[in-house]
Amino acid sequence: MTRRSVESVTVAAQGSGRLVAHAPARALVVPGVGLSARAFSIRYTTTTALGELIETTGTVLVPTRCPARLLVGHAVGNQGLAPRAAAVSTLLRYGVEYEALAFENALRHGFALAIPNYPGLGDDSGTVHPSVIGRSLGPAVLDCITAARQLPDAGLDELPVVVEGYSEGGCAAAWALELQPAYAPDLPVIAGAAGGVPADLMAVYEANKRGIASFMLLYVLIGLDSAYPDVDMERFLTRRGTRLVRLFRRTTIVTGLALGLVTTAWMNIGSITEPLPFDDSAVRARIDENRLGTHAPAVPTLLAVATRDQVIPVPQTVALAEQWRAAGGEVDLRVYKSAEHLVGGIRFYRDAMRHFEAVV
Repeated sequence: MTRRSVESVTVAAQGSGRLVAHAPARALVVPGVGLSARAFSIRYTTTTALGELIETTGTVLVPTRCPARLLVGHAVGNQGLAPRAAAVSTLLRYGVEYEALAFENALRHGFALAIPNYPGLGDDSGTVHPSVIGRSLGPAVLDCITAARQLPDAGLDELPVVVEGYSEGGCAAAWALELQPAYAPDLPVIAGAAGGVPADLMAVYEANKRGIASFMLLYVLIGLDSAYPDVDMERFLTRRGTRLVRLFRRTTIVTGLALGLVTTAWMNIGSITEPLPFDDSAVRARIDENRLGTHAPAVPTLLAVATRDQVIPVPQTVALAEQWRAAGGEVDLRVYKSAEHLVGGIRFYRDAMRHFEAVV
């Protein structure tokens, strides 16, 4: 038996959420200025959308200005697909993570943070990040929290837990909240918050197939292909589409946005695929598996969307709130008027902090 197969058997025997390795890390809020935290890089086990056990990485931040009183599973927004450059751990090391100010605010309130890089990011596994695929991202969030509670001498194992995230992070957080009662029932989760949530990828497709954010649908297709090999995205790609996919797989969200704005004038999903993958029954089946709303979170949950969001249609967020409530969930829906995606994120994290303070 090879070393790789021996390690795989060992990991499989231990199950998901096992802390595999940890080390001190560097975490900056901006270049040259450290976060108010002891930072750790961690490697832990989690499960894929198909239920297979893998290892992935993340960052844990423990406040230093005051004692930790809450452990936050923080799911970050879209960072891109480049395996190293788009990882939160890498961006924090250089002080260029765009959610770092939210981290610092949480730390100053005594909130420790467990932040997954997400599968495919932060290491050289060769896996492509399953972007916006909730059945991959939700477990990564829950298992990151579970692993963080195993850090020696960090004092996190007795803290209550909350889950939050916006944009792609809203997808990850919402899925973590839906899955938690069955997937991680021993986690002491007391509240959740999810904003800018791509709850229904078909609705996201319909809203963006010809808009300024149409390039983001490439991330969705690449994520589906990574999570589900049976999707076999290459069978849909034109020659131009193949080149674009290879290019976008190496982007951070900043370079992806810049490239997307340049290509929006002539690129849409219909022009780089033939036939259209969103019309394919196998693709639609996998998309249906990743539609939120089947199970309600077991804890009070804040759900938010901005009325002028460039990517997320407001009706799908309203529908998700109604579905969760119908399933017995306690949901506080916030609709931010005259706000677009980025401003909505700022308002969301302010409200999430208040939401958590109310239940601690």
